Amino acid sequence: MCMIVFAYKAHPGYQLVLAANRDEDYDRPTEPAHFWKDHPQMLAGKDIRWGGTWLGITRHGKMAAVTNFRDMSSHLEHGLSRGLMLCDYLQGTRKPEAFLKKLEGVKAPYNSYNLLLGDLQNLCYSSNHGPDPEQISSGIYGLSNHLLDTPWPKLVRCKSLFSEILAREEEPSADSLLEMLADRKTAPDDQLPDTGIGLEWERLLSSIFIAGESYGTRSSTVLLIGDDNRVTLTERSFRFPGDKGKTLRVEFTFRP
Repeated sequence: MCMIVFAYKAHPGYQLVLAANRDEDYDRPTEPAHFWKDHPQMLAGKDIRWGGTWLGITRHGKMAAVTNFRDMSSHLEHGLSRGLMLCDYLQGTRKPEAFLKKLEGVKAPYNSYNLLLGDLQNLCYSSNHGPDPEQISSGIYGLSNHLLDTPWPKLVRCKSLFSEILAREEEPSADSLLEMLADRKTAPDDQLPDTGIGLEWERLLSSIFIAGESYGTRSSTVLLIGDDNRVTLTERSFRFPGDKGKTLRVEFTFRP
């Protein structure tokens, strides 16, 4: 994932309202969200190249999502896929805090990341570029390619649009949130961050939805978790520039 906005215990009737875009090369082989054959309790998309995922949830109430932390100076040529951390958590038995504590000793092999891990009790955030892992309190948050709530223009815009939707809709609409995730407005040059990738790429990556020639938004996901433990995941996936997208919807109830 490269953009996540979420409301945690901040909207009537919902434990979590989350909307996210995954940005990736168009030629990177990917499977859309599904219950994995070898892990039938886990609903997630799959990165076929490395076997990991970018966002997933289980029937037992565990949830995980990741974005990369954009810092070319710390890039590891042979770093492990960040998506493997999500699989380890979702397929294991550790609670978020315990998993992150264990990860502290082994996170060096991974390229820079931001990680959200949750269960029915807590939601936690961690980054290998930030301070110690923290528990998320109720509120509305945004996560792009820097630390939690870093006010990059695309994140400020997305959080504003997200907050407007939540304020006007008693029942958050997947259609409204997917429309938000499709926003292609770019930021002025003087507001762009400098992360070592050059001005042309900073411009391209400054919109919520990215549409480059070889790289862009590959999927938009809306995840709703009700106070009644009812889960609805809506995903729109894209295979190439200009693709209108294929949408799927999965519903189930947690079985703690």
